[in-house]
Amino acid sequence: MIRVLLVDDQPLIRSGFRALLDLEDDIEVVAEAADGAEGLARVKEHLPDVALVDIQMPVMDGIEATRRIAADPDLTGVHVVMLTNYGMDEYVFDALRAGAAGFLVKDILPEDFLHSVRVAARGDALLAPAVTRTLIDRYVSQPLPASTAGKLEQLTDRERETVALAAHGLSNDEIARRLVISPATAKTHINRAMTKLHARDRAQLVVFAYQSGLVTTSDP
Repeated sequence: MIRVLLVDDQPLIRSGFRALLDLEDDIEVVAEAADGAEGLARVKEHLPDVALVDIQMPVMDGIEATRRIAADPDLTGVHVVMLTNYGMDEYVFDALRAGAAGFLVKDILPEDFLHSVRVAARGDALLAPAVTRTLIDRYVSQPLPASTAGKLEQLTDRERETVALAAHGLSNDEIARRLVISPATAKTHINRAMTKLHARDRAQLVVFAYQSGLVTTSDP
């Protein structure tokens, strides 16, 4: 059972998402919260698999709540997915760097929304195509943090290949087929790269891959 927490200051948004999730046999909404501070408390209380968190909220915004969740060693199993509107890309990038597993736009189709919750629960990066290109074009040019610069050299050639493919949105199964290796081996390469780069999840691998120049927006 996938345990989900809804964090949004708009009751109508929360009720709409909850109505969709409650219809699914494999998903359970364990709690709701109206701001980031309350959301952080509910995360600690319920330990959900997925926390759907709005970016802009009163008391504590979604980015700060995400940062605190990512920094807490007791919450490593919580995958934070940011909820955003179009035109909010600057906040999305900050959220990914804070530790979010990805983001969704609020006008997503119901079937895509449900699929995305399941993808996030598996620990895969969730980067909505509608805003990913703008996000990358606008923010990847920012300097790589000093704590991350130079770590690309720590990766083996195969680890670089798997990170590059993950940055293009490929799943472990797709990476395995592309490199003619087993899915388990692909997962091992991804996990080792995450450890070496101190990345919380695949979304942070994507940010690193573009910022470090491992992949570029002109790559096929």
